[in-house]
Amino acid sequence: MKIRVKNIVFILIGAAIFSFGLVHFNMQHNLGEGGFTGITLLLFFLWDIDPAISNIVLNIPVFFIGWKILGRNAFVYTMVGTLSVSLFLWIFQIYQIQIGLEDDMTLVALFAGVFIGIGLGIIFRFGGTTGGVDIIARIINKFTSWSIGKAMFVFDFLVIITSILTFLELSEGMYTLLAVFVGARVIDFIQEGAYAAKGAFIISNQSEEIAEQIMEKMERGVTILNGQGSFSKEKRNVLYCVVARNEIVRMKNIINQTDPSAFVSMTTVHEVMGEGFTLDENKKPLND
Repeated sequence: MKIRVKNIVFILIGAAIFSFGLVHFNMQHNLGEGGFTGITLLLFFLWDIDPAISNIVLNIPVFFIGWKILGRNAFVYTMVGTLSVSLFLWIFQIYQIQIGLEDDMTLVALFAGVFIGIGLGIIFRFGGTTGGVDIIARIINKFTSWSIGKAMFVFDFLVIITSILTFLELSEGMYTLLAVFVGARVIDFIQEGAYAAKGAFIISNQSEEIAEQIMEKMERGVTILNGQGSFSKEKRNVLYCVVARNEIVRMKNIINQTDPSAFVSMTTVHEVMGEGFTLDENKKPLND
């Protein structure tokens, strides 16, 4: 795998968005955060240690412990992500904008979550991380029975609780939890939203006609599965087709026109890879 310039550019963009949100919402309004970011904020509020510096100091040793676990590409992208976050934190602390939301901490928490979520979502989407907990969680997962998700949750929880017990008031701790929750949802949306689609299971006596209509009118592939009714023991074809969200109505119309009594089950597909979604008809990436 080659290091892609496009990935590095988007990781830089994500780091800028993340750092802007951290400086202008978390740091300006005394909010904490989970993970290593939360530790840098804790050090900043307690001892006025610049997060741009503490971010590097905390992460560099972890890199050299976990570089074999990350792999070459992920290691390079993670280095870019972490160093660029420190760079942008330094820049935005010098050129700050006063947002003026001191009287509405709910908006502060929401915007903190949105900016951090968008920034991290973009970084994760293009193969990078900001180091810290992600690497530690992978190391813990390798040598213990803990999952990566469990390790990250426990670490984040401990950092937030420590922040509440030290520099955060109870209300600020609650706003911090709101920001973390919003950020997590935004990260999921950024990572999964672009290729999210709908998967349809179709059971019909006219399955072949429906499959032909979908392939002809929508240019979507259809997979024919062999099914059998549990009660009737009757064997019947089951169609499976994945379509983009804006194609759902077209597919439903095709099914209704061909067999109004067809049984259709729709499921949400959080990520789709392959021809028609991430590849063109020549198997070339659509985003390259």
